[in-house]
Amino acid sequence: MNLDHTHDPAAQSWVESANAADADFPLQNLPYGLFRRAGHNESLRAGVAIGEFILDLKLAAAAGRWDTPVRVQLQALANGDMNGFMAAPPATRRAVRHALFDALAAGSSQQAALQACLVAQSVVEMAVPCRIGDYTDFYTGIHHATTVGKLFRPDNPLLPNYKWVPIGYHGRSSSIGVDGMDVRRPWGQLKPPQAEVPALAPSQRLDYELELGVFVASGNPLGEPIPMARADEHLFGVCLLNDWSARDVQAWEYQPLGPFLAKNFATTISPWIVTMEALEPFRCAFAHPAEDPAPLPYLDSEKNRAEGGYAIELEVWLQTATMRAAGEPAVRLMRSNFGSSAYWTLAQMLTHHASNGCNLQPGDLLGTGTQSGAAAEESGSLLELSDGGKRPLTLPNAEARTFLQDGDTVTLKAFAQRGDARRIGFGACSGTILAARQA
Repeated sequence: MNLDHTHDPAAQSWVESANAADADFPLQNLPYGLFRRAGHNESLRAGVAIGEFILDLKLAAAAGRWDTPVRVQLQALANGDMNGFMAAPPATRRAVRHALFDALAAGSSQQAALQACLVAQSVVEMAVPCRIGDYTDFYTGIHHATTVGKLFRPDNPLLPNYKWVPIGYHGRSSSIGVDGMDVRRPWGQLKPPQAEVPALAPSQRLDYELELGVFVASGNPLGEPIPMARADEHLFGVCLLNDWSARDVQAWEYQPLGPFLAKNFATTISPWIVTMEALEPFRCAFAHPAEDPAPLPYLDSEKNRAEGGYAIELEVWLQTATMRAAGEPAVRLMRSNFGSSAYWTLAQMLTHHASNGCNLQPGDLLGTGTQSGAAAEESGSLLELSDGGKRPLTLPNAEARTFLQDGDTVTLKAFAQRGDARRIGFGACSGTILAARQA
């Protein structure tokens, strides 16, 4: 692991809210996002989350004392150029992390200058954190793939290629939004089993999918693959991702070419990018089961086996419109762990994507696929939790759900926790279902 003083679990910040044991954004995290003050007509600028605040990098670039190389990068971020920063060499990105960590650490001589550069997270609106040129969604959650496969293909749940190749499809980047977005129930072509012909109607089997998203850092020239040995330097950071899915549309359209309108109507991500540097303490060993085929050499490396996984706890919470009206909080539906749910690592996803010479670019987004655990209660979608809609979930207020209803708010949460490392979080990734538009 590439650990340094920014991972010291005992380090404290002069921003007091960052020192709370359950804070998502302690000093050891420092995720990046794009924001502006709510109600203000101003350009988006980059910031780093620290406790309940954001360090406004536009203000900090001018007010703080920085080495020249760091100042150059902060100035680009101040202008909202997150993609340019993503494209910087790993050593440059680490230098900025070190400078921000030192400036925000307890006892820093920069406290007086930077105090006025803090903005409360409660008064800002967040945006998609970078320009996402392309979005690819993988299918790395083997427990999800097996369970869903049994619903569609009881005798052949996993197709022969699943344990050899990281499966993925190209999504729609234009419909990606951030935490707090409204999701309009989509129309689609539906064909229930008993119907003779399909019909165009609002989806009745609307679902969420619990995923992580990983952002590409520096890209690769067209025609030049990225080997596993260099995959890590091409990964920038991770967010939460909800791949909203219209299951009835999906069931009718997905053969032979896979997901299309069932997936591209909306994707929600969390607004903060937790950097790969912040996730270093949470690396864990990775291996396929002994009885499964070993990855082909281009998808294998000693480092990937030793520490290719990440111990990240994942959760799904649901608040219905009735619960919200009664002042009742959201309820947790499940919890799983990315370290044990993913069949392919982030490095393998990226390397496979570029293995044919596909040119990835800074800011491209790769989804992991639904991260369900092995147990039924660890399922990352309602499709699994309700056994394809056959077993409704009963909520604490006696409401029942097989799929999402209008007014439901789904919130994804995550935190990384391992050994004595400082726990870090990802913030929320929520969306609320709105009724379908009238025909």
